[in-house]
Amino acid sequence: MMSTRRKPRVEALTRLNRAQETLRQGASGAAVRIGPAARQTREIAADRLLIARGWSAPRLRRAGTYVEVDLGPRVGSMLSNAAERIEPPQHARRRRKAALTMLAAASAAGIAGTVLTRRGNAQVQPGESSKEGSSAEAGTGGQVRT
Repeated sequence: MMSTRRKPRVEALTRLNRAQETLRQGASGAAVRIGPAARQTREIAADRLLIARGWSAPRLRRAGTYVEVDLGPRVGSMLSNAAERIEPPQHARRRRKAALTMLAAASAAGIAGTVLTRRGNAQVQPGESSKEGSSAEAGTGGQVRT
C-alpha cells in the first residue's frame, strides 16, 4: 500500500489563520490609503450626476410631449389599420340570417294586420255596411230624408 503523509490538522489551521490575518492587515491598510480618494470621487460623482440630470430632464420632457402629441396618435391609427387588415371577413351566412329574420318579422306583422282587419270587417253587421255608405237618414215611418 501506498502511504501518503498528511500534515496534522492543527498545523494546517494555524497556517490558514496566519494567511487570513495577513490579508486582513493588507485590506485595512488599503482602506486607509484609498478612503480619502473614495470620498472625493463620491462627491465628484454626485455633482456630475446632478449635472447629467439637469441636462437630460428637458430632453426627456420634449420626447414625452412628442410621443403624446405626435407619435402616439400615428401609432394608434397604424395599429387600428393593421387590425382592420388582419381581421377575417364576416361570413355571408350571418348577413343572410339577419335579412331572413327581418323578412320573417315583416311578413308576420303583415299577416297579423290582415287577420285583424278581416276580423273587424266580419263583426260589422251586413245591414250596417250598406247604410254607412249613404249620407241620407231614415226618419220615422221608414221614409228617407235628404
